[in-house]
Amino acid sequence: MILVIDIGNTHTVFGIVKDDKLAVHWRVTSSLARTEDEIGILLKNYFEHENFSFSQIKGVTISSVVPDLTKAYIWMAQKYFHKNALVIDSSLDLGLKIQYKDPKTVGADRLCNAVAGIAKYGKPLIILDFGTATTFDCIDENGNYAGGVIAPGIETSISSLHRRAAKLPTVELEIPDTVIGTTTEESIQIGILRGAIHSVKGLIEDIRNQLGKNTTVVATGGLAKVIAQKTDIIDFVDPHLSLEGSAFIYKRNQ
Repeated sequence: MILVIDIGNTHTVFGIVKDDKLAVHWRVTSSLARTEDEIGILLKNYFEHENFSFSQIKGVTISSVVPDLTKAYIWMAQKYFHKNALVIDSSLDLGLKIQYKDPKTVGADRLCNAVAGIAKYGKPLIILDFGTATTFDCIDENGNYAGGVIAPGIETSISSLHRRAAKLPTVELEIPDTVIGTTTEESIQIGILRGAIHSVKGLIEDIRNQLGKNTTVVATGGLAKVIAQKTDIIDFVDPHLSLEGSAFIYKRNQ
């Protein structure tokens, strides 16, 4: 079994991969104040709750887009699991060619999504990740990481609007059935959520014009199901793609 850790801007997700399958996962806030001991104690509680033990873990991977948090997790792996964590980046054997002008600038989460996406869904492929940012990762018919698109995330847009416009409230992440809002909350939901759907559809159509009309679209991230319910342009929803990608990369680099 391996412990996979996905450190995001808002949340950090832990998963245990057993026999190449994600057995269990937990989500916590991504806190810069958290020490390696606090992380270790959190994990001990989670492990005990699910009847796992630290001694069962044979390896640890870390996918991080928050450099200031990475060291605490590396130290935690050394102290509590007695493992040197495999930190995901473009220098590893990923099984794909990265066509970004500077491969080092591709986020670890996007690399994990790409590796798992190809393994599970083939190519060509578009992977949508609805997180703090909404990212589109593009895999061409030869299995190359062709590049992608980065846009503000849905929750980020809602928070930003609330911060910059004092009278506009934060809203629930629900998509109204109407397209004309009759309350301020409804109007914001329509503008941001339906706006995001139309943006996604338009960008996917543009990307398919370049990659090919038969390009598969997979959505991941916290809001993937919400968006997929309102559009038929998404072929699959796979909420834990990044964790599985970490496991694939770990196995490939042993």
